[in-house]
Amino acid sequence: MPRKKPFSTKQKKKQMQVKRERKRGEPGSGPSSRNNSVERGMDRERQSDTSDSETTDVRRINQQPGIREGRYDPNRFRLHFEKESREEVERRKKLAREKVLDQMLDKDLEVDINDIYPTEKGLEFPRRPPWNYGMNREELLKKEEKSYREYLNDLHSRNPPGSLSHFEHNLETWRQLWRVLEMSDVILLIVDIRHPVLQFPPALYHYITGELQKQVVVVLNKADLCPPPLVLAWTHYLQTQFPHLHCVCFTSHPGQPYSTVLQKKRMRKKGTCGWGHAGGPTHILKACQEITAGKVDLSSWEKKIQRDAVAMGPEGEQSEEVADSVLVEHQSDVAMEMSSPSQELYKDGVLTLGCIGFPNVGKSSVLNSLVGRKVVSVSRTPGHTKYFQTYYLTPTVKLCDCPGLVFPSLVNKQLQILAGIYPVSQLQEPYSSVGYLCERTPFLSVLKLRHPSVEGPQHAPKGGEKEREQGPEHSWTAWDVCEAWAERRGYKTAKAARNDVYRAANSLLRLAVDGRLCLCLRPPAYNDQREQWESHPDLAEIIALQGRREEEGAGERDEEGGGGVQL
Repeated sequence: MPRKKPFSTKQKKKQMQVKRERKRGEPGSGPSSRNNSVERGMDRERQSDTSDSETTDVRRINQQPGIREGRYDPNRFRLHFEKESREEVERRKKLAREKVLDQMLDKDLEVDINDIYPTEKGLEFPRRPPWNYGMNREELLKKEEKSYREYLNDLHSRNPPGSLSHFEHNLETWRQLWRVLEMSDVILLIVDIRHPVLQFPPALYHYITGELQKQVVVVLNKADLCPPPLVLAWTHYLQTQFPHLHCVCFTSHPGQPYSTVLQKKRMRKKGTCGWGHAGGPTHILKACQEITAGKVDLSSWEKKIQRDAVAMGPEGEQSEEVADSVLVEHQSDVAMEMSSPSQELYKDGVLTLGCIGFPNVGKSSVLNSLVGRKVVSVSRTPGHTKYFQTYYLTPTVKLCDCPGLVFPSLVNKQLQILAGIYPVSQLQEPYSSVGYLCERTPFLSVLKLRHPSVEGPQHAPKGGEKEREQGPEHSWTAWDVCEAWAERRGYKTAKAARNDVYRAANSLLRLAVDGRLCLCLRPPAYNDQREQWESHPDLAEIIALQGRREEEGAGERDEEGGGGVQL
């Protein structure tokens, strides 16, 4: 007998509402009906939906409930990704049960950006078509939609179905990028230091530096999650590949890596790492000073950074006087749609910094750290930032935050999930991603798992070396790892009390996204040049940025494969 399709509580409530209306003789057709308002919201969504539903089957993520007439549509900027077929999902699920995990070599962690974004595949991003002030709003939107569909048709014609990774299919989100690029003088491209080449599209860099004639500062965020020699290697690699690029390392949590779930909760509760203690704002300031070359007075920004560091109290809280010093400016649709790309840089003596990047790379955290207080809500769910806003740091410096965008690439989809680009909660089959992670990290020593086939108590006593020796003798599959983790954490299904392998797989993937089970990719030839990076003269600067002592930084060099974290 086939398994029943899951039925959510929300669907059940809607079903009961329809039954009650039918009994009362109101089949949901009245103007005040709840179902009618939901349908109106769906109709409005269909009219404004600019995804390529004619070309591919698109899955809309983070759907919000229906809205009333005249209200802001929260689904306008939600993530649109291509759907995977049920056959492909079932195939990977079967493979996770059968394929034995083989530990990969350190050489396999090396990634070249030309393999992720090959030039011959035409992995460009949609551009805004030319327009003039003689156009009205409807003409402009139609022209943009036509140009976007032509871009998608060309992209899919060059790449066979299933070869591309998950990328954004919502035109509304791309429109946000166009406006931010037009408004900004300097672009802050924020990437995750653990896998920067996945989130650095060369087409975007060449467009900004070539056609727009603007400068790009790549912010290597979450530097505390990566060993210092690897941070230096990635910086050197990107500067070699892109000569006009300015590289800056950044971390919002210097000196306090997430070692346990308890410690992370304690940090959030007590605020032991305030926004003013971030490592990297001064480096971004220096990069902007070098770019502007005295054309903009940035002394007020420098004073603000110093003032924020002094005003940060022992509990990570800032005084009200400093907290109220930032002006937030909301952009309207009309201002965005008909804004012309200004050829004049630093207009009115104001430097505009555009913050762009993939989802979940920490754009909101970087912005909060630059502002010195929380002005943008932070979430590990990709696509949390929906609409761009501008923030005046000082009278001469303005920040512009753009929603996260996933560019088309050839990156492995499992690696994409581990990088936090695709929402873990939306996965239909998380087991293959767990297998990908386990083949590249020492998961047995980190997670301290016991194979499901081993009988006896699951929690061995302290000093149980015999159990640890038994682990590698067994062949592990991704399904075995999830089942063993469910047993260790006590994840059980509600009715049958079996090991909840799906919840366990989600838990492991979230540990990877959060950096507590760390997978760090490496630039080409890193393993051959490791000694050079470990003795590099700039290593002390990276360790100081991370807020660690020299001996701590040296001790972490032996754990670069990722994952030496006790849970």
